[in-house]
Amino acid sequence: MSERDGFEPHESERDLRQVGLSLRDEGDRLRVLARVEPLFGLPPRPRRPPAVRLVPGHWVRWQLNYRFSSAAGIRDWSYWLDTFNVAYGPVDPNVFLSEPTILVDECGPVR
Repeated sequence: MSERDGFEPHESERDLRQVGLSLRDEGDRLRVLARVEPLFGLPPRPRRPPAVRLVPGHWVRWQLNYRFSSAAGIRDWSYWLDTFNVAYGPVDPNVFLSEPTILVDECGPVR
């Protein structure tokens, strides 16, 4: 879902390299790590959390934010929040309406 289309849910087949996630099948687990791009828009963070390893039936909600100043000056900021919901294996169709098995809140201060 995206704000630009009113958060309307839809399915699409996208190249996962275009999504801000690194996913790796490790046999009985799925390794999930959010990629942080672009680096210049990051609020200060003490350090990045490690990758999450999901077992079948579990899911992670990973949130991280960005802030950008425009060329007009430091008082003109824009903000962006990415939320990734990733499930591994067979799950209920409404799985993302429940509380995540693992929550990674990587949001930094936005001033």
